[in-house]
Amino acid sequence: MKILDQSTHAGSPISYAGIIERIEILRSTLRWSTKLERPEIERLLRQSSALRDEVMRMSFKERFVTAAAAEPTRADRSPGECRRALLERSFVFEGTFGDNPKLLEALEIAEKAAPTDLPVLIDGESGTGKELMARVIHANGVRADKPYISVNCGAIPDNLLESELFGHRKGAFTGAFHDRKGKFESAHRGTIFLDEIGELPLSGQVKLLRVLESREIQRVGSDEPTAVDTRIVAATNKNLRRLCDEGKFREDLFYRLSVIHLTLPPLRERKDEIPLLLEYFGDEAAEALKRRPVKMARRLREFLSHHSYPGNIRELRNIVYRISCLAGDTADLEHLPADVRATLPAPTAHGATGKGGTGAPSASSLSEAKRAASDEAEKAFLERGLQDAGGMVAELARRCDMNRSHLQVLLKKHGIRSKDFRNLNS
Repeated sequence: MKILDQSTHAGSPISYAGIIERIEILRSTLRWSTKLERPEIERLLRQSSALRDEVMRMSFKERFVTAAAAEPTRADRSPGECRRALLERSFVFEGTFGDNPKLLEALEIAEKAAPTDLPVLIDGESGTGKELMARVIHANGVRADKPYISVNCGAIPDNLLESELFGHRKGAFTGAFHDRKGKFESAHRGTIFLDEIGELPLSGQVKLLRVLESREIQRVGSDEPTAVDTRIVAATNKNLRRLCDEGKFREDLFYRLSVIHLTLPPLRERKDEIPLLLEYFGDEAAEALKRRPVKMARRLREFLSHHSYPGNIRELRNIVYRISCLAGDTADLEHLPADVRATLPAPTAHGATGKGGTGAPSASSLSEAKRAASDEAEKAFLERGLQDAGGMVAELARRCDMNRSHLQVLLKKHGIRSKDFRNLNS
C-alpha cells in the first residue's frame, strides 16, 4: 500500500517510512520553534505523535494482510509449508513449535489478530502454553514495546479483586495507606493477560464488562473515571460456553472476550513437537543451571517421546529441568519423578517392556499404531541415510532431494545427532 503525499503532484506515492520521517522533522522543528507558545507546541507534538503511532499501526497491519494475501489457501499447503511460511514472515515466537495442523491454525490466527486491538480468548488444557500464546500476540503486535501485564484471576481473593484490577485511593479501606495503580492502569497502551478468566466471580465479571464497554476504570474510593487503552487477552482451561449455560459466567462477557477465539491442542496430539521441546528445554535448563546440556539415554528419550503428558508442555519442561539437575553427564529412567516412573511398562520375561517388546507404550488405537510404525520407519531411514552419508547432513539432504532445514527438524524430532555417525565409516 502507498499513501499519496498531498504536498506533491497527484499520483506521487510516499511510503510509510517517508511519512514517519516527515513527522519526525515536524516534531523536531516544533521543539525549537520560537514563534509559538509552549502549550501550542505541546498540543501539536501530541497530534504528531498520535499521527505517527497511527501510521505505524497501519504499516504493521498491512505487513500481515499483504503476507496473508500472497499465501495460497491453507487447504493447498502442507503443515510443513505453513510452518515455514510463519517463520519466513519473521513471526516472533519464544520457543519452538512443530507441524501439528491445529497448533499451526492457532498460530496463524494469532498472527493475524496481533496487529489489531481485538480481544482474544485462548482456551486449552492446563500447561498447553496459553500464556506463551498471549506473549506471542503481544510481541507480534503494535504494542510490543509497551507494558505486558499478567494477572491470575484465580489467585486474587474476591475482596481484593477490584483493588488489584483497578487500583485504589489512599484511605479507601483499612490498610490503603497510599494511592495505588491497578493492573489495568499499569497495562495502559499495552496488553493485559487475564489468565484463568473462568475463575473470575460474577461481581468481577460485571466490572470487567464495564471496562470493555467504556474503556474506563474507576479506582476504589474514587469518583473519577480514568481512561485506559489496554488490549485484553484472556485464557481459560474451562468450557466457558458450558459455564454460561450453568449461569456461572456472563454470556455477554464471553462474547466480548471471544471476538478472536483460538484453541491450543494438548501435547499428546503434538507428538512431533516432543523431540524439539526436549532439546529446547534441555538447552534452557543447561543455561539456567550453568552446565552443559545433559545427554539422555536412548530408553529415556524413547519413553519421553511416548509419554502421555497429562500436564502437557509444563510437565515436560519440569521433567527436563529435574533430570538436568539430578543427572551427571547422562540421564536415564531413574532420574524421572517417582509418579512418572510409576507409568513405566513392566519388564517382560524377555527383558523388554510393554506389549510387543519394543520398549514403547502400546498404541491404544489403529491410527496410533500406524503413526508409531511410520515414525519408526522414518527414524530408521534417517539413521541409515546418515550412516551412508558419513554423518553429513548436507550430503543426506542432497541425496534425498530434501531441504536441509527440514531435514534438521526431522533429525531433532527423532533425537538423532549427526555427529554420532561421522566416525562409523572410518
